Amino acid sequence: MFTGIVEETGRVAAIEPQGDAIQLRIDAQTVLRDAAPGDSICVNGVCLTVAERTESAWVADVMKVTLDYTTLGSLQIGDTVNLERAMAAGGRFGGHVVQGHVDGTAQLLTRTPSQHWEVYRFRLDRPEDLDRYLVKKGSITINGTSLTIAEISAGEWFEVSLIPTTMRDTMLGQLHPGDRVNVECDVLAKYVEKMIGPRTPEATQGGGAGRAQATDE
Repeated sequence: MFTGIVEETGRVAAIEPQGDAIQLRIDAQTVLRDAAPGDSICVNGVCLTVAERTESAWVADVMKVTLDYTTLGSLQIGDTVNLERAMAAGGRFGGHVVQGHVDGTAQLLTRTPSQHWEVYRFRLDRPEDLDRYLVKKGSITINGTSLTIAEISAGEWFEVSLIPTTMRDTMLGQLHPGDRVNVECDVLAKYVEKMIGPRTPEATQGGGAGRAQATDE
């Protein structure tokens, strides 16, 4: 499990195609202090396993399903990525529950500067699948960064406000309109939906006497 508090930014040092998969080599420092093969590191919001490591870099295998559902397949050598080690038991919980299991992607529409922060507006690539999990003042993970939804227009866009520290210490400050990012919705919302079932016409007619059927993702 992760918290969405990015520890450092790393650099993509090498990309090796392997048929329907790729192998990433990422230069890093902080996340390698106690990393060993088999450990988990979150890369732009995606939980990857350390396959190999040196003093200044580590290697991860990225399979096809990850490439299909995330933006990792579009990475290029030299790109900056957000990195976070899995949370240690007893560690400080600074963000929110982040699994490193990306739900989908979104596109940055605009960046609007303010005096002390900047507003980023995103549009989900599949709003029909994920929009129901977004709520104003709720948590969302963008490229591995725990953020709060500031405003939302259902089915159209959502906004987050970034302070200078976030823009400086994560790769989010390097984003431009048109860039795509990885999105992980708050897992608590998905568990609630699983337990009570989605709202259906049958469930809301007749004073809610209908029975809603739960569905699996």
